[in-house]
Amino acid sequence: MEDMDKRRPEEEGTNWTEEIMDWLKCILTAIVLVFVLNTFIIINARIPSASMENTIMTHDRLIGLRFAYWYSAPRRGDIVLFRYPLDEKTIYIKRVIGESGDHVEIHEGRIYINGSEEPLEEPYLKEEWVSDNDGYVFDVPDRAILVLGDNRNISQDARFWADLAIEEGLADNAEEAERFTYVTDGEVLGRAVWKYWKGFDLLTDN
Repeated sequence: MEDMDKRRPEEEGTNWTEEIMDWLKCILTAIVLVFVLNTFIIINARIPSASMENTIMTHDRLIGLRFAYWYSAPRRGDIVLFRYPLDEKTIYIKRVIGESGDHVEIHEGRIYINGSEEPLEEPYLKEEWVSDNDGYVFDVPDRAILVLGDNRNISQDARFWADLAIEEGLADNAEEAERFTYVTDGEVLGRAVWKYWKGFDLLTDN
């Protein structure tokens, strides 16, 4: 009996240490998984503005997939998350309108792609597009996209970035500023896939 009593504290101490180590392993594994998911797999975003209404509302939360464009380029109609060309620390979300190599013209609130006589169908627009809706012409460079917001009357998008680049001293003239109009492959972070806050909704039905 004396020998058994002497062993108990040691045995109990060993079990307690193992239990702590198991918990630490679980916590460490969870931290690593979250890091890998957020760094390489998903983008968990909260929308701060109304530029994509009514598709995505202010304060909605959504999930984007980082790997969506590993093997293919963004397509017209996709909703993409990207680094803002004028400040790459800021993340923006807009809809792809022009693909690499496209010629895009905007006339009286209608978008024409590559000389088409029929305007692009845009059922996702929040309302009639009446602000800054005419006279824009874009030639999208290789490995880049042209993006606009769905709430076109208030969206600060590709229509304005070149002028802002000059105003902010990032370019000296229109020719230098043109590159800020487009989102390059390296600036695209992923494709928005679904909303999960304030209602669940897929964002891939274009």
